[in-house]
Amino acid sequence: MNLKKELKREVKVFIIASFFSTCFFFLTITALYRQYKIPVFAQMTEFSPIPIETSPVLSITPSETPTPPTFTTVPSSAPDSPTPQSLKYPSQILNLTNWKLTLPTGKSKKPVEIKQPELAKFIIDPWFVIDPSGGGVRFRAPVNGVTTSGSGDPRSELREMTDNGKNNASWSSMSGTHTMFLDEAITAVPLKKKHVVAGQIHDGDDDVIVIRLEYPNLYVNVDGDNEYTLDSNYTLGKRFAVKFEVKDGKTNVFYNNSYEPVYVLDKSYSGAYFKAGAYTQSNCSKEDSSSCNFDNYGEVVIYQLSISH
Repeated sequence: MNLKKELKREVKVFIIASFFSTCFFFLTITALYRQYKIPVFAQMTEFSPIPIETSPVLSITPSETPTPPTFTTVPSSAPDSPTPQSLKYPSQILNLTNWKLTLPTGKSKKPVEIKQPELAKFIIDPWFVIDPSGGGVRFRAPVNGVTTSGSGDPRSELREMTDNGKNNASWSSMSGTHTMFLDEAITAVPLKKKHVVAGQIHDGDDDVIVIRLEYPNLYVNVDGDNEYTLDSNYTLGKRFAVKFEVKDGKTNVFYNNSYEPVYVLDKSYSGAYFKAGAYTQSNCSKEDSSSCNFDNYGEVVIYQLSISH
């Protein structure tokens, strides 16, 4: 009996204590809310960098997906390449910085020579002009033209120079590597002796190796002898490419971009330089008297010309 009364008393005490604890809890929460609700909410809205409800990541739809940025190409400051109609001087087609020009004009055995800087803006019709196609430079030498003191044949031909055209080039086959690339066409030959030289290497005394047309045969010629046939049936106006490469005492000749040289000259020489243009291998003594005039000539058009050392 006493145990039952004691149990009832403890239950009553627990209920009363729980009631007061609950009341104390709610009073505490109410007090805290009244004291901190407004400051805390304000702090959240003032300092939250990206509120969830306005996050751009969540608001993007597929149709609104940003596109990648576009880039504007800055145009080159270099001037536009000249058109054939705007070309005036051969130097606009070929880099003539380190060349001089020998013409088939002037006094006997004293042909006119044009050097830099005059050559940069020089043109003389019909001996040294831009080809009508606009893509090359035309060199013409008539059989009755003025010749140098060391030759009986006329020429309209470039001679390699150095120091921006001030001094004669002179190099050795035994030292360094020396190259000349020619992209050209032989467009006319004399009426009777149909021979024209279209490019050569000269040393301190004489020509070493030349590209020579004895129409219709195109040769590599050495010391006056035709050593190798490049084309046994050359057609006037047919464009071709030749590269001379000189190193270690050997002169390599490449034809029409051949991988290997088509001819190799094993010879040491010095005082050397490149020449390019029309060196007509005839004159009035080799032609009929009726054709000893300016209308009988050799002619070469050079489209590309470059040298390196």
